[in-house]
Amino acid sequence: MESFSIVMVVLIALVVFTVFKGVRIVPQGYKWVVQRLGKYSQTLEPGLNIIIPYVDNVAYKVTTKDIVLDIPSQEVITRDNVVIIANAVAYINIVRPDKAVYGIEDYEYGIRNLVQTSLRSIIGEMDLDSALSSRDEIKTKLKHAISEDIADWGITLKTVEIQDINPSQTMQASMEEQAAAERLRRATVTRADGQKQAAILEADGRLEASRRDAEAQVVLAKGSEESIRLITAAMGKEEMPIVYLLGEQYIKSIRQLAESDNAKMVVLPADILSTIKGMVGDKLKV
Repeated sequence: MESFSIVMVVLIALVVFTVFKGVRIVPQGYKWVVQRLGKYSQTLEPGLNIIIPYVDNVAYKVTTKDIVLDIPSQEVITRDNVVIIANAVAYINIVRPDKAVYGIEDYEYGIRNLVQTSLRSIIGEMDLDSALSSRDEIKTKLKHAISEDIADWGITLKTVEIQDINPSQTMQASMEEQAAAERLRRATVTRADGQKQAAILEADGRLEASRRDAEAQVVLAKGSEESIRLITAAMGKEEMPIVYLLGEQYIKSIRQLAESDNAKMVVLPADILSTIKGMVGDKLKV
């Protein structure tokens, strides 16, 4: 009786274990790859699945979520022989788990190398300035270049982004020196243009001042002519008009001399008019 009980317990345990082996519950976000006697049999979808116990075996558990692959930084040489450092990040999704696990040994390693190789090829056809300013163009070409290749592995490339693309440290130092030299050149040109404009304005100012001085001299000469004419008309021939004008200027000069801070004493001739006449008479004799 005890032997029968033991056998029943063993049979029940075997049945429970067999049911457990044949029933598979796949969580959401995963697909399981089943092998039958070492050969691919089917792919289990999320939810409750039944397989043949002891014959079927879950060989791989593959996620169906988007996978983010960080592409390591690498040195890339542009068309104009400049070394730049570039890295990227790729977003992939596995749509055919059987192809992903059987089509390539390590699909993540393969995609990383494929992105790096394509990135070197794309940037190698561009100049430095184009490579630094054309991230969207590089992204488009890169996505087109690798999408078809990874499709054979049952993988879809959602997108690929260029994280960093910078010149090497040596090139950055050269670019900074070039930028500094360019700024210095522009400053020198600006300063030279400023000095040129200042010189032109100064010359224009002198020319305008000379022109106005000449006009003023003409106006003064006309005023003196008119004064002499009026004085002659008023005085007649009794006195020379020039004697009057010279006397007026002589008195004005003595007044300015008296108002000067340096003047200590001013001596006036007893007969200013006779003195002026004498001066004019001497000039006329000469």
